[in-house]
Amino acid sequence: MGGPGLVIVGSGFAGICMAIKLKEAGYHDFVILEKAAELGGTWRDNTYPGCACDVPSHLYSFSFELNPGWSRMFPPREEIQAYLRSCADKYGVTPHIRYGKNVAALEYDDDRRAWSVTTEDGETLRTNAVVSAIGALHIPKFPAIVGRETFAGPAFHSAEWDHSADLTGKRVAVIGTGASAVQFVPQIAPAAAHVTVFQRTPPWLIPKPDLAFSPGARRLLRLPGATRTLRNALYWALETRALGFAVHPRLIKPHERLALRHLDAQVPDLELRRALTPGYLIGCKRVLVSSDYYPALTRDDVSLVTDGITEIRERSIVDAAGVEHEVDVIIYGTGFKVVDALADRRIAGRDGLTIQEAWKEGVEAYYGIATAGFPNLFFLLGPNTGLGHTSVVFMIESQVRYVVACLRLLSRTQARALDVRPEAQRAFNRRLRARLDPLVWNAGGCHSWYLDEHGVNRTIWPGFTFEYWARTRRVRPDAYQLIY
Repeated sequence: MGGPGLVIVGSGFAGICMAIKLKEAGYHDFVILEKAAELGGTWRDNTYPGCACDVPSHLYSFSFELNPGWSRMFPPREEIQAYLRSCADKYGVTPHIRYGKNVAALEYDDDRRAWSVTTEDGETLRTNAVVSAIGALHIPKFPAIVGRETFAGPAFHSAEWDHSADLTGKRVAVIGTGASAVQFVPQIAPAAAHVTVFQRTPPWLIPKPDLAFSPGARRLLRLPGATRTLRNALYWALETRALGFAVHPRLIKPHERLALRHLDAQVPDLELRRALTPGYLIGCKRVLVSSDYYPALTRDDVSLVTDGITEIRERSIVDAAGVEHEVDVIIYGTGFKVVDALADRRIAGRDGLTIQEAWKEGVEAYYGIATAGFPNLFFLLGPNTGLGHTSVVFMIESQVRYVVACLRLLSRTQARALDVRPEAQRAFNRRLRARLDPLVWNAGGCHSWYLDEHGVNRTIWPGFTFEYWARTRRVRPDAYQLIY
């Protein structure tokens, strides 16, 4: 049993970025363990019709690898995955990836000051440090509905799309109205005989300015500084949306007015419009971006059900009003296990402390990156580093820079490991909670996947991304215990 100096788990945006910056910093002794047969993370896994980014492409990309050749403002998943693949090749990351390696356990050896990384196929690697780059949007979540397993037809989650299921002429039920559903419902409606959308809570929806870039526009963007200028303009435009999240809800009122005008313009039927009007503050749940979802719901062969589901039968769904809807296919657009993404993993730190024990009061980490009791284990897109207003790639780059700074601290001090001090973690999370709890995600009148079972937001960063960038620019050595 031997191994590299560092193991990265996952090869999505976070894992590829970490690898690129390690090589740039002179660290070449690392591997990326990827559970699947190719890289891409969420952009590999989500193959549903219409899957695309809802953040402008020139911002949803690495700051060090701008792409003037995006085909449109909001690129389809295939283009994003091709971009990631080209980055991995260009920066020499591809040879470091080991595919088909699903990590089953991480265990810290107190005597050796090292981690053992065990994969499902029985291989064990010993390494000095581990970077968890698995992200949060990868474990599908299914609703607890009576009879769900008894349905006789095709039934699948949007993140595990069954392409063998031909929807042509079928009665299709869509459960959930989140970010994925608003993309695939308009795509499947024309072919299906009928689509019934089961909505628990209406989302706030703003228009999607999804313009295609002409060859001429792409040539212009290749001029020196042009793509960077566009990226900067997009960054600051989206950052203004955080004013209503981080400062005061009234500052997000213009976005609410925009969303209501969008609804009024696209849904002439008053009853349907009423059913699609949210009863909570905008931003409390993820704000969705679409210009074709509302028109899809106005079709004669699409119906919206706002009563809850009480039962799924062999060939039908029964709603809370007692109406039985006969369906041939069920598609779950019910999101992911976000807060508890690591709940089922075997991660044991110092003195055998498990991640479940460490987080029994709730998931937390120091700047979302390090958790006390787990030396040299770093999380990318960890607790409270998600965003509701702009590109998480910006956050990933900030976190990657911070991890590299931690590795440099180890190198400089000749320490074997560093472990964030519990008091530093507690102080950070006290400040975080004090700022987060009064804001729209907790006080906006909704329940979202941002919150854990206690109603505590364990997902979102409560401020501007430039604040996070500034606070993670340097590692404070006094926040860590160095282990020699």
